[in-house]
Amino acid sequence: MSAMDLDAPISIAPQARGEQTNATILCCNCGAPIDGTTSAGALCYDCVKLTVDVSGGIQREATIHFCRDCDRWLLPPSTWIVAAPESRELLALCLKKLRGLHKVRIIDASFIWTEPHSRRVKVKLTIQDSVSEGVVLQQSFEVEYVVAYQQCPDCAKSYTANTWRACVQVRQKVPHKRTFLYLEQLILKHGAHKDTINIKEVKDGLDFYYSARNQAEKFVDFLNSVAPVRAKKSQELISMDIHTSTKSYKFSYSVELVPICKDDLVAIPIKLAKQIGNISPLGLCYRVGTSVNILDPNTLQTADISTPIYWRAPFTSLADVQELVEFIVMDIEPIGAQKGKWLLAEATVARAADLGSNDKTYYTRTHLGNVLHPGDSVMGYMLTGTNFNSPQFDALEESNTYSSQIPDVMLVKKFYARKRKAKNRNWRLKRMNKDEGELLPKKADQEKMDKDYEMFLRDVEEDTELRATMALYKAQQAKRDTEAMSVVETDDGEDETPHIDMDELLDEFDELNVNDAH
Repeated sequence: MSAMDLDAPISIAPQARGEQTNATILCCNCGAPIDGTTSAGALCYDCVKLTVDVSGGIQREATIHFCRDCDRWLLPPSTWIVAAPESRELLALCLKKLRGLHKVRIIDASFIWTEPHSRRVKVKLTIQDSVSEGVVLQQSFEVEYVVAYQQCPDCAKSYTANTWRACVQVRQKVPHKRTFLYLEQLILKHGAHKDTINIKEVKDGLDFYYSARNQAEKFVDFLNSVAPVRAKKSQELISMDIHTSTKSYKFSYSVELVPICKDDLVAIPIKLAKQIGNISPLGLCYRVGTSVNILDPNTLQTADISTPIYWRAPFTSLADVQELVEFIVMDIEPIGAQKGKWLLAEATVARAADLGSNDKTYYTRTHLGNVLHPGDSVMGYMLTGTNFNSPQFDALEESNTYSSQIPDVMLVKKFYARKRKAKNRNWRLKRMNKDEGELLPKKADQEKMDKDYEMFLRDVEEDTELRATMALYKAQQAKRDTEAMSVVETDDGEDETPHIDMDELLDEFDELNVNDAH
């Protein structure tokens, strides 16, 4: 066999190939060499960035609307949202206002700082888009937004008469405003007045107006949680669409507070007094919280009358704080029974108006044994010779069991002689802005309101439990005196007027829609 008949041996190892060279062309714009297989329109990447604008269909200017009354932004078509400056919510709102963003891919978005008063919002955007097959171009640009002021429908309703949808009418049939003053402080502390359109002062109470029914129901629930009340609901049909059966209503909630206040003299029905712990029917109301708290000064026994039980058989007070009489303590002797802050004592008192004219004295038991001393002034109710127009008190006088237990005098609280003026208080309370409406106060009514408010401020000074439920603030004058120590008051050391420590007072306040009241 010849050598030509045999196949030459061939190696099966992979053979090294030379690198394949792609077609290279020159850029038609700048002449730079580029890969002809991947080039877009015979342009290099730098020339593509210079000649192609991927942000061409996107707005560079837009307008966003802002409500100055409620600090909300308009999200088209009709939604108003809360967004802080340079927040994610405001950035999302700005991006939704731009047309053409759906055609590109957003890589980054951030705010550029502008002056707060310039009414301009600037956003820096970074986007990507495909120019041709295999070529993606990234570009950054700025968008400027003009902030335009526009009033939202809710704020427009608040400035227009008769646009409320729900009204809460709070009433109390008492001759003074002390309960409403305390209720006002609770509302301010818990911020229950934030949703109101308007607060109007009317006879025997206040009217709270709301733009939505659920806001009024929320406020009624708050009143139920802080005071013994009963509520009734009514509704009035405003309009109706006969085609869709859509009806529009106005809702009114009548809320009535218990007509019994702190330090009132009460005569409980005998049957009810036996049911709540067999307490003496004649007693003092020492606190009104979610229930009415009654104290018997003769035995220091207490009882709570819950809201449903009271409204099942309602009764009124025999006398209120306006009928208190000043007495002078001639002698007092503690008996020994003590319950909390009360100490049972036997006291001999004389009416302050009778001193110098007669020497008539009265013997009584009191719960103020730990605060009263001979010579002190004390406020109390004179029961001897007083006619009460009350069927409950008439039943006590006719009862064989309780007629002999009616005292001549019932002492309520110690009376402090005020040497300092009311304006010198180192603390203050906040007041709500109320619309006086058609009932503009006369001079006599204004004096009565000032007297009620001064009486309420004295209760706050004397009662630590009452003070703990409210927010008290430092007076500006007291701050300056504390810091500068420029005013030095000289006292003779005999002023026993209760005062409030600076540690109990708050420095600042962020309440909305309130006024200062000293």
